[in-house]
Amino acid sequence: MSFSFALKSVAACALAISASTSFAHIVLADPAALANTGYSAALRVGHGCDGAATTAIRVTVPAGFQGAKPQPKAGWVLSTTVGRLAKPYDNHGTPVTEGVTHITWTATPGNALPDAYFDEFVLRGSLPAEAGTMAFKVLQTCEKGSIDWSDMPAPGTSAHDLKTPAAMLEIIPSDHAGHQH
Repeated sequence: MSFSFALKSVAACALAISASTSFAHIVLADPAALANTGYSAALRVGHGCDGAATTAIRVTVPAGFQGAKPQPKAGWVLSTTVGRLAKPYDNHGTPVTEGVTHITWTATPGNALPDAYFDEFVLRGSLPAEAGTMAFKVLQTCEKGSIDWSDMPAPGTSAHDLKTPAAMLEIIPSDHAGHQH
């Protein structure tokens, strides 16, 4: 598969996926990416919880998402949880068995995300060499209540039918030889 063809495939899949997930409330800005490449997961938060402002976003790093690094956000405290990885991986000959498993952004006083606005929370890492689907589960905490965006579609069904779907990434086959940092 040529790199140009692969990029056109990613663009077509991203358009199709974004159209099907437009009703989801936390989605990936780029819902498709090439296998075995670096990827910036920009999670778009489209609203608060029943009108209440968002005060925290907690992302469960998907198994297979390697070397997760969050992007700091002004007005928000960033924290990570490091633990045993569900899918250990090889990093240039070194086995990696522990890494970031959860990332949390918590608003400082006066910086909660109002229900009427949207924002993005970004983490970066490397995708596995295998094509498939990867789910970014997000717990959105608000001034009143929370929403657990973690529902997974059953095989053969769509995330569109779920009330609180996880943000889904379609990993496209690639002949890309390495990853980007």
